[in-house]
Amino acid sequence: MLGAFAGTALLLAALGIYAVLSYSVSQRSREIGIRMVLGESAGSVRQRVVTRTLLLAGAGVVIGAVVSLGAAHLIRSLLYGVGPADVLSFGATAMILVAVSALAGFLPALRASRTDPMVALRSA
Repeated sequence: MLGAFAGTALLLAALGIYAVLSYSVSQRSREIGIRMVLGESAGSVRQRVVTRTLLLAGAGVVIGAVVSLGAAHLIRSLLYGVGPADVLSFGATAMILVAVSALAGFLPALRASRTDPMVALRSA
């Protein structure tokens, strides 16, 4: 039962990360349009957006891992079958969240880089 709750929490966290990062990238469509008008390639724009997204996600994963490691030590007596510093659980969760973050940055950047720069400039 606890595993089902943990899986649900991971799914909700992934959906929340995707929504927030996707929204923040879509808000930058005007900036992406300006960069493309000035001559930056679409691949370079996508790389820049995904890099910034991954830096933000990496900082969040590190902070979250430290906080959750501290919380796991506090509830040590309630954990069954895993230790408070289970590397597999922390690593798998971090990898899933970073992958979702990369996807959340890449998909809107791909959409924005495929649009005509003049349309992106007019719409914002």
